[in-house]
Parts: sequence; C-alpha cells; structure tokens
Amino acid sequence: MIEKKNIKINPKILGFINNEVLKDLNINEEIFWNGFSDIVDTFFPQNINLLAKRKNLQDKINNWHNKNKSKDFNLDKYKIFLKEINYIVEEGPEFKITTSNVDKEISTICGPQLVVPITNARFALNAVNARWGSLYDALYGTDVLGQMPQGKLYDSERGKKVVKFAKSHLDKFAPLDNAKWDEINNIKIKDNKIVLKNSNNNINLKKTDQIIGWVLDENTSLKELILSKNNLHCRILINENDSIGKNDPANISDILVESAISTILDCEDSVATVDADDKILAYKNWLGLVKGNLKAEFKKNNKPIKRILNKDIKFTTTNKKESFLKGRSLMLIRNVGHLMTTPAILTKDNQEIGEGIMDSIITTLIATYDFKKKENKNSKFNSIYIVKPKMHGPEEVEFTDQLFSEIEKLINLPNSTIKIGIMDEERRTTLNLKECIRAAKSRVAFINTGFLDRTGDEIHTSMQAGSCLKKTDMKNTPWIASYENRNVYIGLQCGLKDRAQIGKGMWAMPDLMSEMIKQKIGHPKSGANCAWVPSPTAATLHALHYHEINVKEVQENILNSGLTGSIDDLLTIPLLEGQNLSDEEIAREVENNTQGILGYVVRWIDQGIGCSKVPDINNIGLMEDRATCRISSQALVNWIENGVISKDQVLNTLVKMAKVVDKQNAYDKNYVPMTNNENSIAFEAAKELVFDGLNQPSGYTEPILHRKRLEFKLQNN
Repeated sequence: MIEKKNIKINPKILGFINNEVLKDLNINEEIFWNGFSDIVDTFFPQNINLLAKRKNLQDKINNWHNKNKSKDFNLDKYKIFLKEINYIVEEGPEFKITTSNVDKEISTICGPQLVVPITNARFALNAVNARWGSLYDALYGTDVLGQMPQGKLYDSERGKKVVKFAKSHLDKFAPLDNAKWDEINNIKIKDNKIVLKNSNNNINLKKTDQIIGWVLDENTSLKELILSKNNLHCRILINENDSIGKNDPANISDILVESAISTILDCEDSVATVDADDKILAYKNWLGLVKGNLKAEFKKNNKPIKRILNKDIKFTTTNKKESFLKGRSLMLIRNVGHLMTTPAILTKDNQEIGEGIMDSIITTLIATYDFKKKENKNSKFNSIYIVKPKMHGPEEVEFTDQLFSEIEKLINLPNSTIKIGIMDEERRTTLNLKECIRAAKSRVAFINTGFLDRTGDEIHTSMQAGSCLKKTDMKNTPWIASYENRNVYIGLQCGLKDRAQIGKGMWAMPDLMSEMIKQKIGHPKSGANCAWVPSPTAATLHALHYHEINVKEVQENILNSGLTGSIDDLLTIPLLEGQNLSDEEIAREVENNTQGILGYVVRWIDQGIGCSKVPDINNIGLMEDRATCRISSQALVNWIENGVISKDQVLNTLVKMAKVVDKQNAYDKNYVPMTNNENSIAFEAAKELVFDGLNQPSGYTEPILHRKRLEFKLQNN
C-alpha cells in the first residue's frame, strides 16, 4: 500500500487514477490525494457514527417489541415510541426542491429506465445504446404476440402479425385523419413537407405538429420520418430495398421507439466488487462510457461482434434546420451505500475506508470527462447524477449532501453539480421522506420505490414483533400501498414535477413480456415518470405505456387529489396474526426462499456475477440481485426467530434445494456443484445468510457475500 497523507492506497488503484484519469484532467496528483485523504479524515468517522446510530435505533425497537408482545398491538403507542427515539423525525414546513441544470431526460421526458452492472462492458454498452429499440424486433422475439418464436428461420406469418401490431400502435401514437396506418402505401417528402397517401388521397396526421422532422438518404429520398408524443420520439424507417420494407405497402422497414431514456450504471446491488481489481474494472468501464470509447468484442452464433456506443442522430426539422436526437441513454451512476468498507484504501491505522466515500470521489472525478466533450455529451448542463442507495433517514442524506459538497470543492466544480438520487428503500427513509428530500433539496434529481429492499428492511426492523407474512402476500398489505402512493405524492409536493424523476421498481421476469405489457402500465398510471426494466427489449415495450399515458397530467391530478396512504398504514407491520399456514404451505415457502438464495449466491461467490436471470423453483427466470437475496434470507430468519420453522428444517431444505440448483445449472461448464461438496463456499455462504441473518446490519447480505467471495478468490488464485 502506498501512503498519501493519512491514507494508504492499493498501488493498482493509485496507478489507474494517476495514469488513466488525473493525467488528462490536468489535476495535480498530490493535491488530489491530499484532498482525498482530508475527505476520509472528516467523513469516515461520521459514517461510522451514522451506522452506530442505526444499530442503536434497531436495538431500541427490538427491546420495545419484546416488552410489548401481545395480541393487542397498540399502534398509537408504537408511533409515539418511534417519535421519542427520533426514528420518526419532526416534519418541517412546506418547501420545494431547488435543483437546477437538470437534463430533460430527468425533468420532462417520462419513460423506461435500465439498471445494469457496470462491470459487464457488453451489458453496459447495450443498455446505454438502448435509447432506441426496434419495435419489430421486440415484438417478434418475445411472447407479446402470444408465444415465443419457433425455430431459427424467419416466420413470415409471425412477421405479418408484428407489422399489424406495430401499425395499430402507430394509430394510437400518431392517429391519422380518416385513415389507419396500415392503409398508407406511400410516404414521401415533397417541397420540404411530408406527404402520406393511401390508395385514394393524401392523408394528414390529426395533430400535424407530431411531425418533428426527417432524415434523407444520399439520393434525397425520405429515409426516416420522426414523430413525437409525450416528449418521446418514434422513427419510422423507410427502405424499399430492405427485406421487410420491400414487402410493405409504404416501404416501412422498421419502427424505432425511443426506449431507455436513462440508464443507471450500477456499482452496487448488481455487481460483485470485493477488492481493488474488481473496483478498477468498474471504474474503467465508467471511464470508457463517459469518454465514449468503451468497446466490447465477443462472438455470437460464431460470428465476431464489436460493440461501441451509438452516436447522436442528425436530422432535419420541419423548419429546415439541422438538429440532433440523443443516441444514448442519459447515464446515472449508482454508488454503494454507507455500510460497506473497501480494502482498496486504508486509513493510517490500517482500517478499511468507506467504499461509498471512495465511489463518490472517483465516479465524480471520472464523470467530469463529459465536460470536455462537444459531441455525444451525457449531460447538456455538465451535471453528474449519482444514485445513492440504502440511506436511513435525513441525517444520512445530509451526510451525503455534505460529502458531495466537499468533493465539488476538491475537483473545483460548481456547487450542486453532483445531483443525488435518493432510493426510498429503507423504512426510516420512507417514514421521513419529506425531510430526506429537504436534506438535499438543491441536489435531488431522483427518488424511487424498491419493493424488495424495502420489504427486507421491514422484516428486519420488525423482527421481534412476530411472524411475517409470506413474500407473495406482502404485496397486498396496507404498508406497501401507502409506501408506493406516499412516495409519489410527497415527491410531487416537494416540487419534483418537471425537475426530477420519481421512479418505480423492476419487472423481474425478463421472459414474460406479454405479462409485463399488461401489468407495468400501472407505473406511469401511478404518476411515476420512470420505471425499471430488465433489458433493452423490455425498455422498448414498456415505452409503449408512456405513449398511452401522459404522466405529467397524472401527476397534476395526484397533486390536486391529495395524499393517499396514511402513516398508520405505513406502520402496520405485515404479520401473520393468527393465520394458520398448513405444513405444506410453510414447506413450499421455505423451499422457494432457499432455492432463490442458493441460485443467486452460487453465481455470486463462484463466478462473481452480481445480477443475473436465475431460474426460480418453477424454472421461471427471475432477475436476482442482493435485494432479492435480502428479502428471502430475512423472511427465513423471521420464521426461525418466531418459531414457525426450525433451523434443522431450513438446513434440510437447503441440502434438498442445492440439488435442484445444481441441476438447473448443469449446462454451465464453469459451474461447480454444491451437492456432496464439503468445500462449497457458496453453500456455506447461503447457510450463513440465514443462520446469522439476525445479526446482519439491517439484514444486508453484503458483508457475508463479500467475505465469502474474497475467501473463494483467495482459495482459487
């Protein structure tokens, strides 16, 4: 480790920052590292104190529940107690956020948002490039039309259904005057005006201002027609020589939908970064994305493929001026929370520093490369968007706000250059959301709800209150409805409309797109101007919902209607309360949770995969990350602690489900079975997540996963 003032730095991290980041930013190395050290000196002790406060509050809540266990739970007394210990803080006067220099992808465009592991360059490139998606491909390759495509050869009948569906959507997106889009047989440009024809007449759009512009080919023939609705664009491609276009009456070869408006590049839940080498990979990919030179080379169907970032799209506006459409998602970067430390940088007494502090300094430093660019910029306003997860209450948000201020001083950035995304996924943040927003009111650019982490924290916080409901039953509880509704209303009340994103959670079943189309329209209907999707294809399909729903109008209606969901609902603990589950129901729930934990953990520990599509007990692929692992492990901990199940029952089920997971992964040549493998670190990690889950801070899985992954790497290097 190399000493710089009061910190000791892994030489690989030091070399990467000095040689690949600082050098081209004209920032003096000594000044930077001395400032880094000063920030650690100031903020790491505060970080430790905040974590101690979390534990102190949890201990008090545990003691209260142990003293007040009875069938007649008194909600009023519980609420008074939470206020007395300052778990619920006093709410201040009305206010509005003052966040400025916010890009339109955050402020005024409503649409899908991708979350992608920063350590996987190919996935990251695909996600950032998913600003545009082929509606034809999304329909053809999924189950939206009723079933998945059969065979490898092109199915012309399925192709006809795709075109029919897509054009019927155009009828909703940009309706024509006295005609349907499937009747159009000619789209041309004449005298700098778009002309649409059917067999008899010229046809106009009902709202002609939906035509934004066009792209011409080298022969000045119309190549693209660009339309807009609800601030989202649609590009109709016209090509009579294309295999699809030549058989289309209007020579339409595809319809490109503006899809992933923003993408969160994730350094947290969806990655497995446990040491300096892992962190360097994350930071290098972020640097390549910001600079615009990241690439990924791989083989698909035995053909070499090279992925690079898309460029912005030049087009001609209706008033004959040159303009550009963004070719990439707006990039946000998610740092780790306040809990974890990193061996990459130590204090002078060899204590690991807060990983979140390191993330915030380095990801901000790298993000400033965008300021040097004139083309294909991420932020028009030179703003940096950092999503900060797992903050417990206003003090922790205030800590982050102050940390960001010091980083801005270190790198010589204007105040509030760094915007903050507050993830409303911890119980104390939910209860005090208004004051959390106030604590960073000049920076807030994003709040969201996250069912899985929020439920995991609900179970852990109320562990001593009694036995919790099954996971699937949680979604129908009063606190969940209150949580989802209050999040939107409080965000709007605090002035987030037209300034910041209010987001909703992930669709976790990437293969079930037909079901997503039916259900996920609920997110824009709830007033959320973005919602998470698991893939670029899902982003394209979810974008259709934002064509149909004008979220800004919904938000206005919510503000006028007033708050729904009370604080009492929010504090209603999701307990079984006399429900008599059968032995079969209990066994099935234990199997479901243990299988999910094992399926996720074995990839995390053995292969360093932080997020992937993992088959559940019914072989349905689910997107799994640390949030899903947290809820599954804490659900089992709760039932053990409250006598619903025994440790032996869970252990026997883990052994049983290990065989199931081994069979599900038999196709993977890199997979090491857990069954009959006494050296399986992954299996031991899964056991520890349950049997020591009561002692894990806030029920988080990271400490165990990180330690076991490091053990695996040490054993296999």
